[in-house]
Amino acid sequence: MAVLEIVKAGNPVLKQKAEPIGKVDSRLRKLLNDMAETMYSADGVGLAAPQVAKSIRCVVIDVGDDNGLLELIDPVITEREGSEIDSEGCLSVPNVFGDVERSAKVVVEYTNRWNKRKRLAAGGLLARCIQHELDHLEGTLFIDVAKSLRNGDKKQ
Repeated sequence: MAVLEIVKAGNPVLKQKAEPIGKVDSRLRKLLNDMAETMYSADGVGLAAPQVAKSIRCVVIDVGDDNGLLELIDPVITEREGSEIDSEGCLSVPNVFGDVERSAKVVVEYTNRWNKRKRLAAGGLLARCIQHELDHLEGTLFIDVAKSLRNGDKKQ
């Protein structure tokens, strides 16, 4: 496994709509491993392929819950419920935080690393993280949708 470079806001790959993957192969599984290592080494809870300069539709997420590491390939949110505003940050936008409105609960359908379609219902931080990472696949950063932005510590 390898720690990859995380591209920063201003890099054109972060504004592109990512391409569908289709069939998962060993190269993609290696990328998923590297993305997870990169996310953990940066103390993140999610990382989308465009953040490591790959314009393809996959993300890794680990919010520290019972789900552990999630690898979502060609993910699609199929259901949304409620609304919440909370603070977010992003590894591609260091030291900037913002209040973002997201659905309180989501259902996401995705392919796993072994080409099996899965369905996951999520609320709380996991739902927020899924929506944040899937926005990356559409070329949207949280700073594009935040109600307010601030620099520095998110506790401010």
